[in-house]
Amino acid sequence: MTDFVATKSLFHIPEGVIYLDGNSLGMLPKTAANRAKEMIEQEWGEMLIRGWNDAKWMEQPERVGNLVARLIGAASGTVVMGDTLSIKVYQALASALEMRPDRKVVVSDNGNFPTDLYMADGLIKSLDRGHVLKTPNPEDVESLINEDLAVLMLTQVDYRTGRMHDMKRITDLAHAAGALVIWDLAHSAGAVPVDLAGCNADFAVGCTYKYLNGGPGAPAFIYVRPDHAKVARPALSGWLGHAAPFAFDPDYTPAPDVSRMRVGTPPVIQMAVLEEAMKAWDGVEMADIRKRSIELCEQFIAGVEASCPMLELASPRNPDERGSQVSFKFDQGYAVMQALIARGVIGDFRAPDVIRFGFTPLYIDNNDVDGAVKILAEIMETKAWDKPEFHKRNAVT
Repeated sequence: MTDFVATKSLFHIPEGVIYLDGNSLGMLPKTAANRAKEMIEQEWGEMLIRGWNDAKWMEQPERVGNLVARLIGAASGTVVMGDTLSIKVYQALASALEMRPDRKVVVSDNGNFPTDLYMADGLIKSLDRGHVLKTPNPEDVESLINEDLAVLMLTQVDYRTGRMHDMKRITDLAHAAGALVIWDLAHSAGAVPVDLAGCNADFAVGCTYKYLNGGPGAPAFIYVRPDHAKVARPALSGWLGHAAPFAFDPDYTPAPDVSRMRVGTPPVIQMAVLEEAMKAWDGVEMADIRKRSIELCEQFIAGVEASCPMLELASPRNPDERGSQVSFKFDQGYAVMQALIARGVIGDFRAPDVIRFGFTPLYIDNNDVDGAVKILAEIMETKAWDKPEFHKRNAVT
């Protein structure tokens, strides 16, 4: 049984803050700052270039990848870290399309995070081979799974509403039609149980600055099913994805496994912080995370609906169909969220009218939920949100 009192003690929680935005940026683990300092001063400062060998910087992408793999149901040696999520989406889709050369249809959904759709659209235009990107409503995705489909590219948990696709069912349907599937786990890794191996997923990508608490700019990850990893050609053929990068061969030979999806020099300082943050997951079971997450989300929904009838639930009511977040709609949602933040309850806003709250059991408890509901109710009852300063839009919402 996971001890959530113990895990909460591992994080720096600012005084007077109830943090319900771990689905955008995770909290700072208390030991992360010292680890960054140690890396900068002792490793970079004293070892200099020797750190690639002596501090094992070169092995970081695979080593940290194995830590992430445990949380997403992937075998050791099938996940590698590096670059941004957008880059990893591009890599996965480019490789998958090349593996289905006779098919021209890519299907996502219109609730997918925009960058995934942007990367897909840009890649298709660059290839200029007649591919088309289709984006139906999330509930209509299955109707487009047929023999024309090359790649199905979905984010498991919808970033706005928390609506969750059935990974196993959809992957099986796509495979039966001869298509490949890419799963974006940006709102899944560390939030809900994932079983990539059990679902026979082809590719998966995700970020580590949300539920995995790697900090702003933390590197992304990519999973490639072991049999695909031997044949998938990395479109971004960087030198560290080479089978022998320090042979400096002018011709590219991909590494024989998922390491071929490495591109350039890894962000060593940021990855050191992420590796330290992953220690918070020692002894934590994803089944416990899921159970606790549902409890917290249900408590929040019940409290908000009882005290704020003007807010409309935007997330699925059935917890089995929802990730670890809850969203409500309100026509002045942006102002409401700014008023909440001013009172110390930090969530975020997604256009056009969604206020979004993430529930991270590692450091959120029942008292936090009660406190957030009370403050939200006060703001809605008194219309405290309707002040000029709360309507002024910031660059990041």
